[in-house]
Amino acid sequence: MAQISYSDLYGIAHERGFDEVIAAGDMVRTGPNLFPHYTVIAVDGDKAWLRDVQTGVDALADLGRCRKINGPSTPEED
Repeated sequence: MAQISYSDLYGIAHERGFDEVIAAGDMVRTGPNLFPHYTVIAVDGDKAWLRDVQTGVDALADLGRCRKINGPSTPEED
């Protein structure tokens, strides 16, 4: 029997629906949640090494699930 997650059961989509460049040093959150916040330590392909800013715990996450804290970057208008 296969394990079923809440994401599968309720059809929760964690991936962001827009393109965003995320690099080391950025502050991000994962999924549509507001917390926790993470600092991006490194990016390799489609994976990001994250560090929780409150607890210091490290994690690996799919880059597609990371969202910059201040939202997507927009070009400045002149």
